[in-house]
Amino acid sequence: MGVCLDLSGTIKKASSYFMIYLGADHRGFYLKERLKEYLQAIHQDFEDLGNFVYDVQDDYPDFARLVAQKISRRPKNNFGILICGSGQGMNIVANKYPKIRSALCLSRWMAQQARRDDDANILVLAADFTDTQTAFSIIKTFLNTKASQQMRFKRRLKKIALLEKKLFKY
Repeated sequence: MGVCLDLSGTIKKASSYFMIYLGADHRGFYLKERLKEYLQAIHQDFEDLGNFVYDVQDDYPDFARLVAQKISRRPKNNFGILICGSGQGMNIVANKYPKIRSALCLSRWMAQQARRDDDANILVLAADFTDTQTAFSIIKTFLNTKASQQMRFKRRLKKIALLEKKLFKY
């Protein structure tokens, strides 16, 4: 699957359809709402899995679980974007699920590495440390970077898959 960046800097679907699932707690809520506006403007399909209102009593594991479950079921044609204050909690929860390779990225370089080297399928953003424009830049880089086909990266991903099979018995 691939996506590519056109000259205006938007995300374009290249060869296949993909869906982006969004989730955020109260600390990531406003950044998620801005991201939704951006995705609508560029006609990228997405599904917001919550929170749907700003609620200081909500808990990040609830939203990380919903997104991770969606991606875990169909990891090839989906991406997730999770947003909380530090990004740590969302990342920890998401990585509990089979077939999930979630990456907390604070820069474009980290996003590129996560996709290229580790074929990450969930991007986690830290709303307390990431302004809107930087977040958009990180997201574009994440979605536009293809997983490396080099043998060393494939070998490592295969080891992760074997470990998951043992742990999750699927």
